[in-house]
Amino acid sequence: MTISLAVPDVLVARAKAGDLEALEALYRAFETPVYNLALRVLRRPEDAEDVLQETFLEVVRSIKQYRGEGHLWGWIRQIAASKALMRIRREQVRQTEELYEESVAGVGGGAGVALGVDLERAFERLSETARAVVWLHDVEGYTHEEIAEQMGKTVSFSKSQLARAHTRLRWMLDEGVAR
Repeated sequence: MTISLAVPDVLVARAKAGDLEALEALYRAFETPVYNLALRVLRRPEDAEDVLQETFLEVVRSIKQYRGEGHLWGWIRQIAASKALMRIRREQVRQTEELYEESVAGVGGGAGVALGVDLERAFERLSETARAVVWLHDVEGYTHEEIAEQMGKTVSFSKSQLARAHTRLRWMLDEGVAR
């Protein structure tokens, strides 16, 4: 079942003029799909909620620049994906700093835990970057060029991340183990 994410042009025009009721209507219209996109990429409800809020703050700040080319959902989806990817980047920097601090302090890391594997659990075992590329490409329909642009990487980076993620998912599902 597909849900239409089309909104009347008059509502967009009112939002661009700063009409708070129109902006609230846009929020209500796109709240669930933005949250679901963020949750699929980030996996944590609290992070998805933060991205939802960040996305609509950006929509409110930037709605006047929306040119009406294509569907509004495409524009909002791009903002949401960008916010989710920025959160991943911030988390990766934080984790790298923590790993560095642990290695300097001489603290070791833990061992992985085997999981009963189904696609969802296997998906969760991918790195945040690989999970984001798989989700954006396979589910949201982004091209490798769009993913590369969003992530500040090359097209070959997006393609290799997707290929490696698919290989890892297949392996985990075939072997019945998650590494």
